Amino acid sequence: MTTGSVVLIDPQSYISQQIQKLVIENINFFCVESTADAKNLLSRQPCSVGLVILDPSLKDSLEEVESLVVATSKTEWIALVAPAFMEMAHVRSFVANAFYDYHTLPVDLQRLLMTIGHACGIAHLRLSLAKSKKENADPGHFGIHGNSAIMQTFFQRLDKVINADLAVLIGGETGTGKELVAQAIHGHSRRSKGPFVAVNCGAVPQNLIQSELFGHERGAFTGAQQRKIGSIEAANGGVLFLDEIGDLPLNLQANLLRVLQERTITRLGSTQPVPVDFRIIAATHVDLQQAIQNGSFREDLYYRLSVIQLDLPPLRSRDGDVPLLAEVIFKRLSANNPHCRANGFTSQALRVMSTYRWPGNVRELINRIHRAVILCEGKLIGVSDLGLDAYVDIPEAKTLEDARASLDRSILEISLRNNGNNVSRAARQLGVSRVTFYRMMNKHNIAATH
Repeated sequence: MTTGSVVLIDPQSYISQQIQKLVIENINFFCVESTADAKNLLSRQPCSVGLVILDPSLKDSLEEVESLVVATSKTEWIALVAPAFMEMAHVRSFVANAFYDYHTLPVDLQRLLMTIGHACGIAHLRLSLAKSKKENADPGHFGIHGNSAIMQTFFQRLDKVINADLAVLIGGETGTGKELVAQAIHGHSRRSKGPFVAVNCGAVPQNLIQSELFGHERGAFTGAQQRKIGSIEAANGGVLFLDEIGDLPLNLQANLLRVLQERTITRLGSTQPVPVDFRIIAATHVDLQQAIQNGSFREDLYYRLSVIQLDLPPLRSRDGDVPLLAEVIFKRLSANNPHCRANGFTSQALRVMSTYRWPGNVRELINRIHRAVILCEGKLIGVSDLGLDAYVDIPEAKTLEDARASLDRSILEISLRNNGNNVSRAARQLGVSRVTFYRMMNKHNIAATH
């Protein structure tokens, strides 16, 4: 991208001729008459800055201008507004939320050129930052992100589990990402080309769960109009993921145990066994040992399922991971929402997210950011966009010092990651000396890799 390229939408050539007469070092101007022309130009020639005149001569509706501004997020837009237009509340709101800056008509060209220069600088800075983030982005571990010590330990165990082809029992609170782990195991194992079949044992009505798992023959019961292949048979050659295994009725626990022992299934209404070859991964948010004591879960099935156990930590235990996860989730959700105006989070939002307890874990984090991506009207997602206003002044760590330490550590780790673990660049980004940065790393037990 040429950081000094500027596009001007000027239907009546109101200021085009004046601007083109000016000789401005390193800035090239492109003048067009409509948003459609601008969109066509920007598809061929990206520009750092865009100018659009908002007055009665405008050929396009404000909605069309907004659509262009939203679709060209890498361009910093400046509005040149007729005074009468600025009297309208909806225009003021539009300008405030969608534009880098604005000038009223008639414009002072020298002041406008200063604004253009500043906007070019911001565009260049954003481009450099985006490039740095792309080069040093955390690729995740099989699509699972986390830099905390507890997640690094989890990843080490996960690496050993993937190709073992043994039964896996994943424990963890609701919303921690148990199905994502199961998908990672499937996707990177020797069974990756086989099917991944997921069944939530707690979501299927008890009168249907047997048919769901084992299938049935035509006429096996009232309403069975045709043969149904069950989930176990459908997983042949791949992975069967049984979520909320603790909710499986006792009689079906016995049936599942038999399948795991004999490696055959018998459809409801049939006497013919069908051989099956699959890897089973089960997940639960309840204590199955306690369920065994209560008589609601079979001990022999438990031992069949828990050959390897993985325990996903709750988000509140993943020290420093929230800012990283928030960034990853925001990028994914905003990329799928062309109307998203935000390009990040306010420092207050990051601080509150880092100290909030996240009872719904990663699922709650995803839902709150999804809501913010849809509702946020500014450039940065704030606390209110996340629905966390009530937690602004409530420190959730054990002490205020703990909360500060956690936030400081997160800032250091993010700065290092965005600068390729180069301490000198990270220190410059934060405006501190290398000595101070190293001292802070030592204080927060962050290892130097360069």
